[in-house]
Amino acid sequence: MSRQYKSTFDSVFKEMNKVIIGMDDVLEQVMVSIICDANALLEGYPGLAKTLAIRTLAQVMDLKFSRIQNTPDLMPSDITGTYIIEESGGKRNFKFEPGPIFANIVLADEINRATPKTQSALLEAMQEKQVTVGTNTFKLDLPFFVLATQNPIEQEGTYPLPEAQADRFLLKIKVGYPKPEEELQIIDRFTEEMKMPSVKVVLTKNHLEQLQKTARQVPIANDLKKKVLKIIAATREKKELIEYGASPRASMGLVLASKARALINGRHHVSSEDIETMAYPILRHRIILNFEAERKGLTVDDAIGQILK
Repeated sequence: MSRQYKSTFDSVFKEMNKVIIGMDDVLEQVMVSIICDANALLEGYPGLAKTLAIRTLAQVMDLKFSRIQNTPDLMPSDITGTYIIEESGGKRNFKFEPGPIFANIVLADEINRATPKTQSALLEAMQEKQVTVGTNTFKLDLPFFVLATQNPIEQEGTYPLPEAQADRFLLKIKVGYPKPEEELQIIDRFTEEMKMPSVKVVLTKNHLEQLQKTARQVPIANDLKKKVLKIIAATREKKELIEYGASPRASMGLVLASKARALINGRHHVSSEDIETMAYPILRHRIILNFEAERKGLTVDDAIGQILK
C-alpha cells in the first residue's frame, strides 16, 4: 500500500522536475504542508523560482491557482473581493465580485510587504477557510492553502509578520541558492527554449483529500511522541538560547508533518529521521532567540540543531 503512495508522489515530483530544477527538499516540504491541509511560508531571496514552483504544483494537482502581489498600498478588499453596483432594468443591485483569495492555492507573494491590516485579511481565510465582506460570510472552495513567500527581513520597506500570525503557518521553508551544476541546468533550460515545458495533471482534488486522510492514520510509536514532546519542551526550557519557546501548535504540527513525510516517502510508520528533518521548518518561525544567542551570531536553525542534539 505504502509503495503505491510513494509512486503517486514520485510522479508528482517527476512532473515538477520538468520545470523546476534542484528544489527537492523545498518541494517535499511544500507537499508535506499540502498533505497536512496547512499553509506554508517560503523564505528566500528574489529570483529563486518560488512563484514558479507553486504555480507548477497547482497545475500538477489540477487546483485553481491565484497570485497576490503584496505591496504597502494593497487593501484587504483587493484580496477578499468587493461589492459592485450593477444596473439592470432601471434597478441598481449590489453584486459581490470575488477577489483572488477565491482559489485553491493562493500564492501571497512577499507577504511581509503588505500592511498588518491586509495581512490579517489573509489570516481569516487561512484559519477559518472563509471570507467576511461587510455583513456576509463566503465559504472558500476546498482544498484551500495559502503559500506565502517573504524575502529575508533585512530588506527595506517590510512589515515583519507578527509571531502570532507566523504561528498559523505550519512550516517555514527556506529556499536556498541552487548548486553550481543545477544553476547550469537552469541556464540551459531557460535560455535556449522560448516556451515552458508543459506538465500533466497527476493528482485530483478527491485523490488529494484521500491522501490527507491517510496521512493522519500513519502510526507513530509512543517513544517517538515522547521525543516530539521533549523537543518542544526544550524550546521552552533552554533559556540560555531561546527567549520564547513553541506553543502546543508546534507539537501537533511536528507529529502531523512527520506522518505526512513518512507517507510521501512510502513508509508504514513515522521514523526518528522524519521528526528531526521536520523539526526545522516546524520550529523555525516559532521560537525567538534571546539577546545572548543573537550576540554570538547564532541562527534559529543553529538553536534547533542544538536542541536536537
